Amino acid sequence: MNVMTAALAWILSPDRLTGTHPLPESIAVHLAYTAIATLLAAIIAIPAGWAIGRTGRGRELAVGLAGAVRALPSFGLILLLVLLLSVLHSQAAALIAFVILAFPPILAGAYAGFEAIDRCTTDAARAIGMSGLQVLWRVEVPLGLPLLIGGLRSVTLQVLASVTLAAYVNLGGLGYDILQGIQLHRFDQVLGAAIVVAVLALAVDAIFALSQRTARPAGGTVNPGTNRPSFHYTDDKG
Repeated sequence: MNVMTAALAWILSPDRLTGTHPLPESIAVHLAYTAIATLLAAIIAIPAGWAIGRTGRGRELAVGLAGAVRALPSFGLILLLVLLLSVLHSQAAALIAFVILAFPPILAGAYAGFEAIDRCTTDAARAIGMSGLQVLWRVEVPLGLPLLIGGLRSVTLQVLASVTLAAYVNLGGLGYDILQGIQLHRFDQVLGAAIVVAVLALAVDAIFALSQRTARPAGGTVNPGTNRPSFHYTDDKG
């Protein structure tokens, strides 16, 4: 029996449904950490990115900060925060680390989406009497949504992969099975857990890809001269 066959047998074994770390529970924990970290990062990064995209202020600082955070090693950041917050707060430390890692791509997607909008589009919206909030929610947010979803798509996959490191501070998830398999020299378990992570990543990526495709507004087109999205607004009165 080769390693791949043994890994598939490990995944499909009835034993994976029982015990102290059943596979469904590990998947649920893994997805929960990913979703919570991405959501917390989005709550902070999206408004900040929209503000930068609308005003242009702080863009250089945001780009520099994003580059610096992306250079941080995930494992080292988790261990550093665990040491700073103590082992008793390892769950909070891991979540903070994942939020820090998730912040830059979401911020970039938010402000890049607004920056890509042709200014003639927003000027036209104001010219027909739209207020600032109407321009924001009816023009800029819909047109910037595809790039924002692209940032969320990228960061969710990054966090999903990084959450496997949470096992090193005893937080469970699929990383626990990988770490345990390495310690026990159970390479079928290591590969099996890695396959499950890969399948989850493919499923999440497919969901975001579909969302990104459907997020393009019906009235949105690409301006051939600038390669920027433009929006043809039609008054309700026709």
